[in-house]
Amino acid sequence: MTLKILIAPAGFKESLDAEEVANCIETGILLALPDAKILKVPLVDGGEGFTKALVAATGGTLHQAAVTGPLGRPVEACYGFLGGTGPKTAVLDIASAAGLRLISPKDRDPLVTTTYGVGELIRIVLDSGPKRILIGCGDSGTNDGGVGMAAALGVGFLDANGQNLGWGGGELARLEHIDMNGRDRRLDAVEIDAACNWQNIFCGPNGVSRVYGAQKGASPDKVEQLADAMERLAAVIARELKIDVREMPAGGASGGLGAGLHAFLGARLHPRYEIITHYFEVEGFMQEADIVFTAEGAIDEQTPRGKIPSEVARRAKRYHLPVIALAGTVGENARVNLNCGIDSYTSILNGPCTLADAIKSPSEMLVDTTEQVMRTVMVGVKLQMTDRQT
Repeated sequence: MTLKILIAPAGFKESLDAEEVANCIETGILLALPDAKILKVPLVDGGEGFTKALVAATGGTLHQAAVTGPLGRPVEACYGFLGGTGPKTAVLDIASAAGLRLISPKDRDPLVTTTYGVGELIRIVLDSGPKRILIGCGDSGTNDGGVGMAAALGVGFLDANGQNLGWGGGELARLEHIDMNGRDRRLDAVEIDAACNWQNIFCGPNGVSRVYGAQKGASPDKVEQLADAMERLAAVIARELKIDVREMPAGGASGGLGAGLHAFLGARLHPRYEIITHYFEVEGFMQEADIVFTAEGAIDEQTPRGKIPSEVARRAKRYHLPVIALAGTVGENARVNLNCGIDSYTSILNGPCTLADAIKSPSEMLVDTTEQVMRTVMVGVKLQMTDRQT
C-alpha cells in the first residue's frame, strides 16, 4: 500500500516560507516512508510571501521598490504582475512594506508604526496602469486602521485645528475630519481586492487592537489606547463617509488596514483562503490523498480564526481525511483546534530553547519531528492491517 500524503502548510513567520516548510515536511516523511507519494501545495495567507507565491504560480513578473517602512525608514518592498490571461492584475502584500519582521523587537510599538509605505507601493503600482490590484493583508507590524496608507494616496486626516495627524495608531485619538478631496483619482478606475483574515474585526472586545496589539509590541495600557483610537476612527468614518466598519468582517485585518482599504480606497474584502484557492488547487489534491499534513509557526486558540491549518483541516474533513498539524510552538488553548478538523498537533521543539534560537534553526527540527510523527502514523497503519488480517 502506497500512502498518498498531501502537504499543505503555511510558512513559519520570520523563519521559513511556505515552500521551505513543505520541503522540510516532505523530507521528514520520506525518511520514514520512502515510497510515499507526496502532493505538495505550499500556501500563503496574505502575509509574507503572498506576492512572490502568486507571481510564481501564474508565471508573472516580480519587481522591487523603495518605500517608507513602518518606522519611517526606507525599506525595499516587492510587488508584481500576475501572468496568464485576463485583465492586467498587480499584486502586493502589505508585509513587505509594513510587516512585523521589518521592526526589531525592541522597536515594536503600534502606537507609532505606519502603513504609509503600503500607500506608496499602491501609488507605484498605479503608475503601471493595472485594471485590478490584489492585496494580501497579513503579518503587519501596524495598528493604524490604514490611515497611513490612505494618507500616501492623498486622503487627509485632520485634527480639531485642521492639521494633519502624525503617523501611528496613537494619533487616531485626535482625528476630527477626513478629507477625501485629494484622494488619487486613479483609484476610481481600478478594482481592488484584498485577501484578509475574515474573522478579524475593527472594534470591541474582540477588536484587532485587543487581539493582536500585544503581539506587535503594545503593553496592556497601550492596547487600550489603541482600542480607543480605533473606536474614534470608526466613529469619524461612520459620520463622514457613511460606512460602518466597527464589526465588518475582515475590517480588523492587518491592524485595521482591511477597513481602511474598504473605506478609503473602495476595496472589496475577501476571506484569504478564498483568494488562495483560486490560484492554488488544494481540494483537487484532497480527492487523491490519504492523509494531510499542514503547518504554521504557532498553533493556539487563534488558529481557528481563519488561519491556514484550520482552513485546510475544515476542507479535508469533507473528504474524511485525517489531518496532522506541525507548529513551531503550541500556545494557549490549542486544544480548540481538535474541534476544527485537526486530529493531532505537535510542536517541532524537542527541548527547551529561546524563540530566537528556534527561529535560527527550524529546518532540522521540522524534518526530525515530521519523521517521528510519520513513524508513529505507520505504527497505526500496521496495526490496522494486522487487525484486518485477523
